[in-house]
Amino acid sequence: MDVKITLLKHGPKVLPEYATKGSAGLDVMAAIHEPISIGPGERILVPSGFKLEIPVEYEVQIRPRSGLAIKHGITVLNSPGTIDSDYRGEIGIILINHSKNKFIVNPKDRIAQMVICKVTKMNLVKVSLLNNTERGSGGFGSTGNNNE
Repeated sequence: MDVKITLLKHGPKVLPEYATKGSAGLDVMAAIHEPISIGPGERILVPSGFKLEIPVEYEVQIRPRSGLAIKHGITVLNSPGTIDSDYRGEIGIILINHSKNKFIVNPKDRIAQMVICKVTKMNLVKVSLLNNTERGSGGFGSTGNNNE
């Protein structure tokens, strides 16, 4: 699928790319000129250096990189972040530091990944009652065993 991209002056001069043939997400790099520090519990908005023209009936999701999460406690705060097809601004990545240590984001570091997804619109139909199920209104942990 073709998705139009505009690289911005302050961003990396390369397109986001798949790391391997089997990668589901394109790697997004930090479009910064100097390192940025993220303190424990702190969140920051990191520019990507690009804008997208996402086709109608699609969204782009911004997702964490597993290596940053397991090694450093760094993740995408609103994961997955949704970018709507009618948004034309620069893509920003909200990172949060869940570790006890300061983390440094360097220029061109791979900080997130993005995946394109088909969006199916739902038509809400107002009713008085919903069909019953075996689970019913059982919430969090209601389908697991007692040790979860």
